[in-house]
Amino acid sequence: MRCPYCRTDDDKVVDSRASDEGAAIRRRRECLGCGRRYTTFERTEPLPLLVLKRSGSVEVFDRDKLSRGIASAVAGRPIDDEAVETIAVEIEDYLRESGPEVTTEMVGLAVLEQLKGLDDVAYLRFASVYKGFTDLADFEREVGLLQKTTAPKPRRARDQD
Repeated sequence: MRCPYCRTDDDKVVDSRASDEGAAIRRRRECLGCGRRYTTFERTEPLPLLVLKRSGSVEVFDRDKLSRGIASAVAGRPIDDEAVETIAVEIEDYLRESGPEVTTEMVGLAVLEQLKGLDDVAYLRFASVYKGFTDLADFEREVGLLQKTTAPKPRRARDQD
């Protein structure tokens, strides 16, 4: 570490303690060149979240890109920008918990799951692009799946005499 005063890179650590709720280490250093003290912080560098695309290519996860996709699906619907950003953050958190590399399928399904509980029209818009709908039958099938929100009724056991 270079001293900010004399630029000498010879120092000693005088004190270390956790900082930022354990996310960093605060170190108090003393320069052996000029004798002045200064503070440094040591943090772990977050691992990038990588997205494995269907083509086999890999790209760094971009929350802004995700937000734009969600915003397109909810355009004209009674959903504000704050809700879109909240969904994007929740999805990113979920994906980061899944590991350092996720698939586009995981991203798409996470978006669909969030939109399903938010707005049916936005869900269908996103599903039509994500699932590549080609005709009306695709929409009808998805609407049918969307309407199946209740559990099937249990069958009664027949009396055996």
